[in-house]
Amino acid sequence: MPIFENLSERLQDVFTQLGSKGKLTEEDVNTALREVRIALLEADVSLSVVKDFVKRVRERAVGAEVTRSLRPAEMVIKIVNEELIDTLGEAGRLNLSGPSPRVIMLVGLQGSGKTTTGAKLSLHLRRDNRKPFLIAADTYRPAAVDQLVTLAKQIDIPYYEEGTSAPPPDIVKRGLQKAKDAGATVVIVDTAGRLQIDESLMAELKAIKELSDPAEIILVADAMTGQEAVNIADGFNRQIGLTGLILTKVDGDARGGAAISMREVTGVPIKFLATGEKLDAFEVFYPDRLASRILGMGDMMTLIEQAEALYDEKEARRLQERMMKNEFTLDDFLDQMNKIKRMGSIGRILDMVPGMGKLRSQFDFNDQEAQDRMKRVEAIILSMTRQERRKPELLNGSRRRRIAAGSGTTVQEVNQLMKQFREMKKMMKQLSKGKMPNFPGLPGM
Repeated sequence: MPIFENLSERLQDVFTQLGSKGKLTEEDVNTALREVRIALLEADVSLSVVKDFVKRVRERAVGAEVTRSLRPAEMVIKIVNEELIDTLGEAGRLNLSGPSPRVIMLVGLQGSGKTTTGAKLSLHLRRDNRKPFLIAADTYRPAAVDQLVTLAKQIDIPYYEEGTSAPPPDIVKRGLQKAKDAGATVVIVDTAGRLQIDESLMAELKAIKELSDPAEIILVADAMTGQEAVNIADGFNRQIGLTGLILTKVDGDARGGAAISMREVTGVPIKFLATGEKLDAFEVFYPDRLASRILGMGDMMTLIEQAEALYDEKEARRLQERMMKNEFTLDDFLDQMNKIKRMGSIGRILDMVPGMGKLRSQFDFNDQEAQDRMKRVEAIILSMTRQERRKPELLNGSRRRRIAAGSGTTVQEVNQLMKQFREMKKMMKQLSKGKMPNFPGLPGM
């Protein structure tokens, strides 16, 4: 995860140094914890949170828990992981019990991504077999209402809007009635933001809260805001009472420590992470999984869940049968590649695989180059005829030159793709016979 990339690398270096020592002295632990402290501060974790975190780790790391361990370095890592999970808090869960429709208020400063987050949350709720409904109550930001309407239509979610002339509380009141009439079970209210917290904003939010009786009041916070995000979260929490946090832009190039600090300072749980621009780039927050990513241990559970979301059981069974019969075609190859692209950046996927995050940094992996390469592979396959995609053995020299010209690539790139495809088919044949194959690289990897 990019926002924790520097923190993750620093902590992994500390643990590597600890691992080189057979037995740890108290001085070894103190030296390591000084590095952990610096790494957390550089990542924008607030000083008070860092002090408390390091204190808890030290108390456990210099005690019998570590000194009696057969592998003391691994025990220190285990302690840091457990304390990091404790600092990040419990897993995010929405409180949607009670009579329908339940109301979720999204609040935050202007530019934090509330409107897009509302659409992402709607998709998540629909996949959870609920009936979401959006209300456009941000009448201040230019084009906010238009943006919500566009997104709602794009994902086929019912919505209510009155433009920008009516007072937001009145819009919410009428919108709630429309949601009830439509049979919605969850209403998401996209409220206005400001460039900073002010009295008029809070008065408006309090009025909406009073008339809608929300089950959840969630702060949408930009993870790239840094330490200021902690003050923003604390301000909203004191004035209107938050029930949760959603962090946006966690795929950005930021230090990310504010995510750790916000939960600790406010006592409010993080419920979701928005991990990209696409509307399905949205994850339920699990502290153990995020801690695992920060410590370079990967996050296979999230990766598996995201992969499962892209397949239905019938499709997965059909693909398995084709693999077993060695009937995997270039159309199947393209379909699998597009599913990988929908899961997000290749770098982010690699970060979820244990050990791969460190490996990709050593090889100076360029995610944009990988994405560009996948686009070129797609262009090559789409420049083939249907028959050629089903029977790649037909691709002689002249056909390959035609495909290269049609896709804006080179014959060498076409040949490289065909080599990768043959290796993948070979791997699948080995799998069908119960053998452990040598895995070929993905296109562009």
